[in-house]
Amino acid sequence: MTESKLIKSAVVQFQHQAGDKKYNLMVIEKYIEQAALQGIQILAFPEMCITGYWHVPKLSADEVKDLAEPLSDSPSLSLIRSLAMRHNMLIGVGLIEQADDGRLYNAYVACMPDGSFHTHRKLHAFEHQAISSGDAYTVFDTPWGVKVGILICWDNNLVENVRATTLLGADILLAPHQTGGTNSRSPHGMKPIPLELWHQRHEKKEEITAAFRGPNGREWLMRWLPSRAHDNGLFILFSNGVGADDDEVRTGNAMILDPYGRVINETWAAADRMVTAELDLTLIPLSTGRRWIYGRRPALYTILAEPQGYERDAITARFSEEETAVSGSNNKQD
Repeated sequence: MTESKLIKSAVVQFQHQAGDKKYNLMVIEKYIEQAALQGIQILAFPEMCITGYWHVPKLSADEVKDLAEPLSDSPSLSLIRSLAMRHNMLIGVGLIEQADDGRLYNAYVACMPDGSFHTHRKLHAFEHQAISSGDAYTVFDTPWGVKVGILICWDNNLVENVRATTLLGADILLAPHQTGGTNSRSPHGMKPIPLELWHQRHEKKEEITAAFRGPNGREWLMRWLPSRAHDNGLFILFSNGVGADDDEVRTGNAMILDPYGRVINETWAAADRMVTAELDLTLIPLSTGRRWIYGRRPALYTILAEPQGYERDAITARFSEEETAVSGSNNKQD
C-alpha cells in the first residue's frame, strides 16, 4: 500500500427513481465519469441509490425480494466494479442485498480498484419487515494507506456505532443517507417539506433553499453530524438523496466534514449535485477527538454493553407512538 497524506474525495446527492435501476445506474455512471475527470479516489453515493428508498415500505415482501440482488453476481455491481477498476477509485453504492441464506439487507457496497468489494449491512434497518438488520461493523484497508468504515443512515445516529467503527481503525467514514423532511415523532425533530414546494423549486428558489437549510434539513444535521466527526477524529463523507422520494422530500445537503467537525465543502442546492474535497490526513493524529480517545477508561464503560430492558427492534423504535423513559428507576424491566 502507498500512503498518501491527501485523499481526493467526493459525495453525491441525487433524486433516484423508485425501482428504476436502469435510470439510477445511468445517473451514478455519469457522476463516476465526472469524478474520474477530477482525479477523485473515494466517491460515495446515497443509501439504496440503486433500488430507490421510500417506496419500499409500501411493497410486498415478494416485491422487495424482486428488487434485491445477490452481491456475488449482481448486475448492478458488475457495472460499478468495472468502473472502480477502470478509474482506480473506491465507489460506494447502496442497494438491497439478497444473502446466500435468502435474507434481505439494506446494504452498502464499497467497490475497490482491484475488483474486490466490502459490504456493510445496515445495523438498524426499518424500511420493511422483510429486510433484516446487520450484525457487524465494516472497516477495511484501502490502497491509499488509510482505513475506511461504513455506517448507513440511522446507524450514524447511535454514538456507539461511530465510536466502535473508529476503534476498529477507521479514519474516513462513509455515511450514506436518505434523510431530511421526515415526519419525526419528536416535537423538535424533523418535519415534512411540502411536495408542492419541491415541484415548484425552480420558481421558488429562495423558499426551497430556506427549507433545505432549515430545521428539517441542514439545521437538523448540524445538531449531531459534526459531533460524530469531532468526537472520533475522523472524516465523514455524507451523501444523501434529494427531492421527492415517494411522499417525502429528501433535503440533500451532501457534505464532507473534517476530524474537527468542520464542514470542508457542502451544497444546499435543490438538485442533483456532487461535492468534492481533499482530505488532509495529517489533521487526524492531533485532532481533539483522537486525543480524547487516548484518555479512554474502558473499565467504566461496561454499562454500554448491558441491556437496560427498554431496547426495541429498529422498526418499533422508529415508528412506535409509545414513549419510554430511559432514566432513573424506569430503565429496567422486572
